Amino acid sequence: MKRYPAFDPPEYVAWKADPEVLAEYRKTISDRPATKSLAKSLSRDELLGLYEGMVRFRLHDIMLKRWVRQGVLSKAWLGTGEEAVTVGNCRALREGDRVGPMIRNAGACHEMGMPVVEMLEALLASPGTITRGRDLHTGDPDRGVIPPISFVASLVPVMAGMALASRLRGEDRVALTWVGDGAARTGEFHEGLSLAAAKQVPLVVVLQDNTIALGTRSTVHSRAPLEALAGAYGVRGLACDGNNVLDVLAASREAVDSCRKGEGPVLLTAHTFRMGGHATHDEAEGRALCTPEEFARWGARDPIGCYEAWLTSGSRGITAKDLSSIEERITAEIDAAAEQALATRATGATEEQVLEGVYATPVSGSHPGILVKN
Repeated sequence: MKRYPAFDPPEYVAWKADPEVLAEYRKTISDRPATKSLAKSLSRDELLGLYEGMVRFRLHDIMLKRWVRQGVLSKAWLGTGEEAVTVGNCRALREGDRVGPMIRNAGACHEMGMPVVEMLEALLASPGTITRGRDLHTGDPDRGVIPPISFVASLVPVMAGMALASRLRGEDRVALTWVGDGAARTGEFHEGLSLAAAKQVPLVVVLQDNTIALGTRSTVHSRAPLEALAGAYGVRGLACDGNNVLDVLAASREAVDSCRKGEGPVLLTAHTFRMGGHATHDEAEGRALCTPEEFARWGARDPIGCYEAWLTSGSRGITAKDLSSIEERITAEIDAAAEQALATRATGATEEQVLEGVYATPVSGSHPGILVKN
């Protein structure tokens, strides 16, 4: 994949396949029975589909970073280096399932069928989006994407409720949401997972262990390994290499299948790394939290680069030209989506659109600033 010195982490700009890292990548696939079986069973189109999803996610984030540099956005939250988690999780689902992504899982939107232009329009406060320009978080319930809010882990009880509703209605649906290591220490995570466990609902909670919670390393706020959380709630726990999309997909399928059998919920821990700051505004501080050696180690494990190397080796019949063709097509898609989104942003929202859907309960002596709309 093409590297962008102005936007990619420096470890990715200089990325070259490391023989030891690739040997480790292949060993993960060969040593884990479910992952080994999956890798053999996937068709050529399915293998390329995983690649396409990760490239689309990476290029979407690069567009956001470009907009920050150009002053279009003030800041952006990126999933760079963690694409394999979201894409591998979503590819284990089927039509009718629901996801509740946090902002670092933006790739879940396009993986569930949302056009990239709709994702970009939400970030530009375009009036035609689901939030009518009021919030940069987005989704599409008709496609199974539940829009989040800023509070981390807030979707755990929401998705637990959706999973419970599906079970009570006799629907064969699985709900999936993501939390970071810091979010796993919140009250909403506890309440949501406690309820899900007690009711045995078909919910997968992906614990995205990327080493840092905002500006705090996980070793500072957590004494026990994150995998131990599953035992505390009495639920099934699985773990995967979050930078190996095949291992993520294999573990995700196992988790989803378990839920469909009535054995949910499942807590899936994906070990990965945050290759920058919490957002674009604190990249320097974010990189100062870890050593250069740590960034070098994880940089060599770029989920896209390693998967490219694996795809084009062996007898899979996939060439670098095949991958380049996919990248060119997605690059054109992202560029066109960005141009279209910027055009809708220029229209702005009318006063009527701004006030639509805003409600307040009138009380005696209410403040004149309260809007009452019936």
